[in-house]
Amino acid sequence: MAGRKMRVAVVAFDCIGTFHLAVPCAVFGAAAGGEPLFEVQVCAVEPGELRSEAGFGIAVRHGLRALARADIVVVPSWRDPRVPAPAALVRALRSAHRRGALVVGLCLGAFALADAGLLDGRRAATHWASAELFARRFPRVALEPNVLYVDEGTVVTSAGTAAGIDCCLHVVRRLCGAEAAARIARRMVVPPHRQGGQAQYIEQPVSARGEAGPLQRALDWATGHLDQPHSLDTLATRAAMSRRSFTRHFRRYTGTTVSQWLLAQRLALAQRLLETTDQPVERIAERAGFGTPLSMRQHFAAAFDTTPSAYRREFRGR
Repeated sequence: MAGRKMRVAVVAFDCIGTFHLAVPCAVFGAAAGGEPLFEVQVCAVEPGELRSEAGFGIAVRHGLRALARADIVVVPSWRDPRVPAPAALVRALRSAHRRGALVVGLCLGAFALADAGLLDGRRAATHWASAELFARRFPRVALEPNVLYVDEGTVVTSAGTAAGIDCCLHVVRRLCGAEAAARIARRMVVPPHRQGGQAQYIEQPVSARGEAGPLQRALDWATGHLDQPHSLDTLATRAAMSRRSFTRHFRRYTGTTVSQWLLAQRLALAQRLLETTDQPVERIAERAGFGTPLSMRQHFAAAFDTTPSAYRREFRGR
């Protein structure tokens, strides 16, 4: 894929939700500090005038041949999880997957991937409201009903609505690096990184930086001082909350625990430093708050199945 933009084919269909269609188009079509990194095409089983869920028309010029040329294929949702994907789409998804395209199912789009057999024997995510139906229809798929997204290498699936943004940013991060994903997130005014294993249902989603509540200020301070040790108690003190109150609000606000959140921030910072600087691994381990290179290597192995040095070589060799 070197020397040209990666091609993204987004599959639309009649009565598609406009937000679902907009998410991959916005993330992959956004510029990361310059030109967009991807070439995005919206396609359909039968191109032409499609109706949106909101009632207005969407003109789609490309058919499923776009999948044969795409590096990434995204099914952003599906019209009815009880209705199997049409045979033409199933064949196109299988063919794209066989030739090495990354296939992504956002929200109910996971149903189309499962109809094509791409998720058999793999883990997957979908919208929590359709998880029971998914499990009944696709017993060979290991459904993880409470997570934001699941990356199984050649296929990636996500939960509903805003989790699609997290999933698409994850794909950008995986293919183009943490800095590119962070730039796109800043442009879209969304959080740059939420771990895939984070809970789907968050009563108050993480806000954009700048909405200054005491909890947000404490988290902003922590992300700016990751080289220092942090704990539930120190962050609760920073937010001027009791331990119990802070724990309750933090879980509602982020959908995860303090330790998991801190590890995600440290890993994201380490990725950015490995990608954008020549600092030695020892210095990056200190700046990201891992303490020792051994600790950072262990966490990298668990999270990314690689070492920091190998990650740096792989990224710079792209």
